[in-house]
Amino acid sequence: MSPVVAAEDVRESYGDTVALDGVSLSIDAGEVFALIGPNGAGKTTLTRCLTGTRTPDSGRVELLGEPPGEAARERLGLLPQAFTPPERLTPRELVAYYAGLYEDARAPDELLREVGMDPETETWYADLSGGEQRRTCVAASLANDPDVLFVDEPTTGIDPAGRRALWDVFEGLAESGTTVFLTTHYMAEAERLADRVGLLDDGRVVATGTPESLVAEYGGEQYLAVETDADPTALDGVGYEVRAADDGLHVLDVPPEAIGDVAAELEARGVDFDALSWKEPDLEDVYLRLADDPTVVDDAEEEVVA
Repeated sequence: MSPVVAAEDVRESYGDTVALDGVSLSIDAGEVFALIGPNGAGKTTLTRCLTGTRTPDSGRVELLGEPPGEAARERLGLLPQAFTPPERLTPRELVAYYAGLYEDARAPDELLREVGMDPETETWYADLSGGEQRRTCVAASLANDPDVLFVDEPTTGIDPAGRRALWDVFEGLAESGTTVFLTTHYMAEAERLADRVGLLDDGRVVATGTPESLVAEYGGEQYLAVETDADPTALDGVGYEVRAADDGLHVLDVPPEAIGDVAAELEARGVDFDALSWKEPDLEDVYLRLADDPTVVDDAEEEVVA
């Protein structure tokens, strides 16, 4: 089966600034792909190239098996990061406006309820809160029930409850077969929604994989954080590697069921400590590690080859 979205060696520059430096990726039907990376990494530029709103300097891009500019518009949904619709419309009027662009559109009231908005509100778009505006825009992007949905920072400015409501929407879309490409700065969002995650840094895809595989490969060790002024020698022979850290000591690779044993050992040795907390690596650890030092990926590949 051919990928729904594909890019091969895509390069794009703004004057002397390289935005994309040989990006390649592919996304299958029904997959949720999350693109993460620092500000200025090239996420929005890549989204524009994939959707045909910008033509890259070189490389190949395909969308639904066609060059992006030739892909069927009625099969696509797009919510850019910066989007300013008509402001003197109610949410229902705004979504109905976009639904009117398609022959077989979904009902505006249904879309608004789906994203947690009251279709009966008479408040103009301009007077909605930032989170309400974003939810209304998500509803508008779904008016044509797209086969492929691109959303650039979809939950920025939305409160935690509203963010989780939209996560449910995106999960439902994926379950129904919609391909979702999203960019996000929320690692919890990427971990919950994405089948695969790609980290873009300085215009290059540094790593891709399932959230679980990326955490396992690049997240680092699980550890027990001990808030104490003691140095690592205080736990010599405890059975785990102990490192000094800014917040005290990190006892590496301690399974949760062994936390009590370490605490008992600390007390037996007379080591004063204020708190214990068990830490498991997550996607944020991967992001911080790879964005800070992308050569970690190269080093890991060399170890596998060796």
